[in-house]
Amino acid sequence: MEPDSSHFKGNRATGCQALDANRLFMSIRAMTAPEIQPLEETAELLSRLGRRSIVFVGLMGAGKTAIGRKVAAALGLSFTDSDQEIERVSRMTVPDLFERHGEPEFRALESRVILRVLENGPQILSTGGGAFMNAQTRAVIEAQAVSVWLKADIDILMERVAKKQNRPLLQNADPRGVLERLMVERYPVYALADVTVPTRDERKEVITEEVIEALSHHLAAEGIAAGGETP
Repeated sequence: MEPDSSHFKGNRATGCQALDANRLFMSIRAMTAPEIQPLEETAELLSRLGRRSIVFVGLMGAGKTAIGRKVAAALGLSFTDSDQEIERVSRMTVPDLFERHGEPEFRALESRVILRVLENGPQILSTGGGAFMNAQTRAVIEAQAVSVWLKADIDILMERVAKKQNRPLLQNADPRGVLERLMVERYPVYALADVTVPTRDERKEVITEEVIEALSHHLAAEGIAAGGETP
């Protein structure tokens, strides 16, 4: 008796569908792997973090908001952008606040907002470029959070900030010169952050993975230093 050709056709179709589905799964897994942390590692990191938040610091264009959102998604934490929160409570945009009230008043409001947000940890908080320069704000971050400096070079920053027109400090004939001056002034202070992660022209998922790995190492070392763990 001759085999039923329709049977083989059906099997081939099913096999192809399974193969296609498998390829799709592997493709999705490859794209999202850095965003999906192993449950044990995530639980361990969150346990060590406790009630503290993770605060991103760095210059404008460093990617604090973009990476912060991805880290929040990977760890299952809420995300807050301090500039957006300032705009929400003041009902004014950051450029308008700068123009109408000046930088000192904006910094005072920024500090109050950050202090309030950090009372509700753990979460991920992205801060404005000047926030960590405030000694009071820095002290609160040190006490209630783990800070992460996303460190970028001048070319990366210029490439990114050129795409946006809402940078009050760069409303200048020489924005590159302004950024270079800010780097000289602020990088030594940013270096006080608990964790430093270089950011560059790389996929956000890669930087996200590096941030989480750096946080894990920092928190583990912190536990060892406190005498709670052994190497």
